[in-house]
Amino acid sequence: MLEAIAPLSSKLAPFSVRYSGDQARIDVLLIMVDPLLITKLYLPSLPSLRQSPLVPRKRLLEKLNQGLASKLILISAAAGFGKTTVLSEWVHQVKLPISWLSLDERDNDPIRFWMYCVTALQQSHQNIGEATLAMLRFASRSSEGSPEPISPGAFLTPLINELAQLQTDFVLVLDDYHLITTAAIHDALTFLFEHLPFQMHLAIATRVDPPLPLAKLRVRAQLTELYAHDLRFTDAEATAFLNQSLTQPLTEAQIATLQTQTEGWIAGLQLAMLSLREAANSATLIEAFSGNQRSVLDYLVEEVLEPV
Repeated sequence: MLEAIAPLSSKLAPFSVRYSGDQARIDVLLIMVDPLLITKLYLPSLPSLRQSPLVPRKRLLEKLNQGLASKLILISAAAGFGKTTVLSEWVHQVKLPISWLSLDERDNDPIRFWMYCVTALQQSHQNIGEATLAMLRFASRSSEGSPEPISPGAFLTPLINELAQLQTDFVLVLDDYHLITTAAIHDALTFLFEHLPFQMHLAIATRVDPPLPLAKLRVRAQLTELYAHDLRFTDAEATAFLNQSLTQPLTEAQIATLQTQTEGWIAGLQLAMLSLREAANSATLIEAFSGNQRSVLDYLVEEVLEPV
C-alpha cells in the first residue's frame, strides 16, 4: 500500500493516510515538498526509574490543572529546569484530549508551523482543520519557494469555527517555543488567542517569554504561569530525587549542601547524582561539587551557549 502511494507523493497535494489498529494509529503524512515529521507529534514518554527517577510534583500538577481555567499555560525557564518533563507528566494524567508539538528551528516557516499545529490537533480530533490545511497547501504550492504573507484570519477562521463546535475541552502543547522567532507566527498565534474557543487551552514551554499578549491575558485572568522559581526542586523534592537515584542514601547535611550549591536546579542535581554514582568517596565529591565543575560547564555550553 505505502509502496503504491509513495511514487505519487510528488504529484499529488499533501494528504494524510491513517491506519487504525488495536495498539495504535499510524499516521503517514505525504507533503509535496517537505514532509512533516510525525514523531514531533508524539507525547513524550515518562522517564523510567533507571534513567532518572520521576519525583512526584503535586504542587506543579495542581497549578497546571488550575490552568485549565485559562487560555494559556506558560512554562518559562532556562535549560535544565524540567519544563518538558513536568508538562509530559501532566498530560499523561490529565483527563482531556492532548495534542503535542515539539518545535525546532525549521518550524519558523509560517505555513509549516501551522500545518504542524493542525496535524497535531488531528491526532486527537480526526479530520479537524481540513479547510485550513487546504489553504496552507495552496499557499505553499503557489508561492514557488517564496511564501507570500497569508492573513491569519483567512486560514485560522475556519479552524477556529470548527474547534468551537467540539463538545469537550482539549489542550494543544507547543514545546520549545523559544525556537520560534518569526513575527508572522507570533502575530497569527495572537489572532488565535483573541478568538480562542472556550474549549481550547494552549500550553507553551519556552526558555524565554514569547512576544504574545501576556499582559492582556494576565489582566483577564486567562494566563497561568510557571517560572524557574516554581520549577526548582524544593528540599523535600531534592531529597526524594537523590535518595531514589543512589544506592547509598545521603545524609540530610549532604543533601542540604547539594541543594544549596545547585539552588534546586534540576539539571545540576542530575549531574551531581551521576557524579556520585561513579565516585569512590561521595562525601569528598559533595564538598567539591559546584557550578564551576567541568560537567556543569559542558552542559551550559551545549544547552545554553551554543544555541545563542
